[in-house]
Amino acid sequence: MTSSALDRISLPLRTERLIVRASTPADADAVWRYRRLDEVSRWLTTAPADAEAFRVHFSEPERLGLTLVVELPGTGVIGDVMLRVEDAWAQAEVKTQAVGVQAELGWAMDPAQQGRGYATEAVRAVMAACFTELGLRRVSAGCFAANEASWRMMERLGMRREEHSRRTALHRSGEWMDGMNYGLLAEEWRSLTD
Repeated sequence: MTSSALDRISLPLRTERLIVRASTPADADAVWRYRRLDEVSRWLTTAPADAEAFRVHFSEPERLGLTLVVELPGTGVIGDVMLRVEDAWAQAEVKTQAVGVQAELGWAMDPAQQGRGYATEAVRAVMAACFTELGLRRVSAGCFAANEASWRMMERLGMRREEHSRRTALHRSGEWMDGMNYGLLAEEWRSLTD
């Protein structure tokens, strides 16, 4: 399901300043360059210990099928966006109507490129593809509550805070941290873009 979602989007996506395209194994070193930094890796679900372990992880077919890279022309890869199409929860009698109707988004950006609106621009383009080309009904994203830059960006994108959970997420440091979850429905997105 996940790799076919990227296959159904007209890639690359082009914004005013960026190109968002499917990832390839050749992108692993460029992505590792910023994902290895503590200020990025501390918020990520998976943080391989070294470049070789990251190359293996990044090049797994399932991972490639979820990952878009963000390129700044003249600079190269400056970030990545995860797009995972999922089934919604449904009661048994209507379960088939909930198959592949929503997506979870995630992202990481090179700190050297942060503060310029690139992540917002890239994720906005992916959200537009979710609602137009994929015809999804909802997108969501989550983060540790301490990752203020991430949840503030979700709010800039028009996403609604749906949950602020207390100490529900175990960080690799061993600390139980608060979580934040955001969502946006297709009709909400349309009202933002009209």
